[in-house]
Amino acid sequence: MDSTVNTKRLFIASCFALLTTAFAFGIRAGIMNDLVADMSLDDSQLGWINFMGIFGFPIATLIGGPMYNTLGPKKIGNIAFVSHILGITLSIMSSSFTMLFCSTFFISFGNGMVEAAYNPMIAAMYTEKRAVMLNRFHVWFPGGIAIGSVLALLVANMGGTWQIKLAIMYVPALIYFVMFLGQKFPEAPKETTVSTSGNLKAIFSSPIYWLMLVCMALTATTELGTQSWVERILHNSGAQPMLVLALVTGLMAVGRLFAGPLIHKLNITGVLLASSVIAAISIFLMSMATGPMVYVAAILFAVGVCYFWPTMISFVAEYLPQTGALGMSLIGGVGMLGLSIFQPIIGGWIEGHRADLTADGLTGEALELAAGQATLANIAMIPIILIGAFIVVFFWQKKQKPAH
Repeated sequence: MDSTVNTKRLFIASCFALLTTAFAFGIRAGIMNDLVADMSLDDSQLGWINFMGIFGFPIATLIGGPMYNTLGPKKIGNIAFVSHILGITLSIMSSSFTMLFCSTFFISFGNGMVEAAYNPMIAAMYTEKRAVMLNRFHVWFPGGIAIGSVLALLVANMGGTWQIKLAIMYVPALIYFVMFLGQKFPEAPKETTVSTSGNLKAIFSSPIYWLMLVCMALTATTELGTQSWVERILHNSGAQPMLVLALVTGLMAVGRLFAGPLIHKLNITGVLLASSVIAAISIFLMSMATGPMVYVAAILFAVGVCYFWPTMISFVAEYLPQTGALGMSLIGGVGMLGLSIFQPIIGGWIEGHRADLTADGLTGEALELAAGQATLANIAMIPIILIGAFIVVFFWQKKQKPAH
């Protein structure tokens, strides 16, 4: 690493960029009921807002990944900042479903550009401990959701509007922009610096990469699909949904911060397999829990989904390095694409279960609780599929050697 590259400052600035992304998720989860009240949105429309809040991410990674070899993290990061500021501002100004739907795209596009710029940059700066440092970088996604959800709750308790909640996102966005100003950025390690066409050749020639793309869509939906709907699903469970979200994401942040020993003990795919088992059990428990037991199930859920996202990206960096920055960006993009597709599906599950349970005679809070729990049972099937997939990947990985 060039001694003129201030790796510590670049890493901290990257964390603030990811904090901006996390605030988008945490704060949006905390304004869903506000949007219902202010704009008279239904659950299907909320699903489409969540869809657009994610859909820009894979679009950005599909653009930013191939451009990384040419533009580098600095210019891609600048695109992320402009997109964030534009998206936040237009969202605050929104007065209708259509305007909010469109403006939310810019925020999610900026989120995707953050991943496209800084995952490969961190992999380049820390070649000897990529998995550990990528986990530490991704501490700030659940950490940011926890902070954002608590801030949204505080603003709500003070009588603040959903526009004020969104305005909080300006703070980390401006910090990361200032911290990156005037900095020298690292060059990519030799094993990843093949041409974009070489990256594409490595991607298309690797069946395991394609399997991991499918797994990424499912791990992202298991983690973030559940969190995105926490306020609507758990509103009548006897637990405070935003405290559940803060608890889950806070524990995830701590887990990622100390991920090193666990990764060394179980290896990357062992972590993914164990996580899938715990996630499936925890979501099933959450689908039956009420009152204090919701918090117990949430703690187990945090353990289950904690390592999914950064460990999936670490897998590509360690075992499929010739896919380069494009490989890391694409897998993150597919994760968000899968999650975005599931958003209106989850909204439809809630409405479908509500209709069926209404026909069975349920009404009021009992109806909403039962519909939310039935939806969680649907989501729990996703990590069960992952268990089988990661068993295959586990035995493949045992025959491979990580890149250094």
